[in-house]
Amino acid sequence: MSVYTVHAPVAAPTNRPSSAERFVFVRDGFHVWAFLAGPFWLLYHRLWLALAGYVALNVVATAVLSAAQADAGSRLAVMLLIALLMGLEAASLRRWTLSRRGWRQLDLVVADDEETAERRFFDRWASAPRVEDYRPVERGAPPPTRSPSSLQPDIFGLFPRPGSSR
Repeated sequence: MSVYTVHAPVAAPTNRPSSAERFVFVRDGFHVWAFLAGPFWLLYHRLWLALAGYVALNVVATAVLSAAQADAGSRLAVMLLIALLMGLEAASLRRWTLSRRGWRQLDLVVADDEETAERRFFDRWASAPRVEDYRPVERGAPPPTRSPSSLQPDIFGLFPRPGSSR
């Protein structure tokens, strides 16, 4: 089972079914395509700032490895670690970009695939009470208070009653 986060633009009215096609479901977990083809995955999802950071990280890593005169095995290991990090953190980068663009997270859904996650979310979303369904509730008078005479005269514990002898 995968965990999906549901995001919607802040400006979109979330109480209309017409805004439902603008929701984005982001699966949490390892993204194989981000691991295998990181820059293309970033381009496909339009994560421009993350792409700039990815390219800058690769350029800096290449420059450092060249200055250190590292062999080909070390270079391959570093690039594989960067690719592994990209595959692990791809969903976080996508959620960060959505929040930076002004989207908000609406819900968290656990499902086998994205279609099931959408079905579960929209079933819950359609049956949820709207803000206009809430009416003020009459609370009545304030709760009763205790008078000092209703308190027990003895004090429990190691300390005696105030004013009494030891």
